[in-house]
Amino acid sequence: MIDLSNIKISRYNIDRLINEISKHESQKFFWLGIQNYEPVFRLQKEIHKKILENKIKETTLLLEHNNVYTLGKNANENHILPLQTKCNNIIKVDRGGDVTYHGPGQLVCYPIINLKNYKKSISWYINLIQDSIIEFLDKNMIQGEKRLSPHTGVWVEDEKIAAIGIRLSRWITSHGFSLNINTDLSFYDGIIPCGIFDQGVTSLSKIKDNFSDTKNVAIYFEEIINQKLKDVAQS
Repeated sequence: MIDLSNIKISRYNIDRLINEISKHESQKFFWLGIQNYEPVFRLQKEIHKKILENKIKETTLLLEHNNVYTLGKNANENHILPLQTKCNNIIKVDRGGDVTYHGPGQLVCYPIINLKNYKKSISWYINLIQDSIIEFLDKNMIQGEKRLSPHTGVWVEDEKIAAIGIRLSRWITSHGFSLNINTDLSFYDGIIPCGIFDQGVTSLSKIKDNFSDTKNVAIYFEEIINQKLKDVAQS
């Protein structure tokens, strides 16, 4: 995994990021550190475009965001609770799903890959993400389970630990998943996460107190996701 966290991403240096990523043809995974949401959203779109043009390899971005609420294409704006929210940064995006929270202490993973190289199936891809998260949890003696839409994600008992929201255009993916590690869960009080009224949220540090370094968790996911994609590509 290549560490690009020394670059503070903005709309003005996305071309620089693309150039840095394109230098590493043998590497697909990049750690970006803590970044604002909007410029990374722009970066995803640019990577998607470059992959379509065969100018860049498949790329997976791993990072944390500064505090933000994002609303998917089908989001209900009433699921943001103004009297309880701790964050005024609200962004509408083109992924599926409802409203969710991103912030420090949460790993965000954006695989930008061409499903034509693996399986042309959205359900297969969502299952791959869920299975990757569950495998990581299992390695850490935490029992996670996946659920069907509209409860897509990974759950520990009745609390959601990972949210999934993707976009697929010409079989190339963007957006991805978020996993609560050492997240300030009080930010979820300001929304109805994913539009689910009767379920809570949790984090790794809430379940076990030995999780704090998001980058170390990202390294695990580089290994897990890379292996799962290789297995399918070679089958």
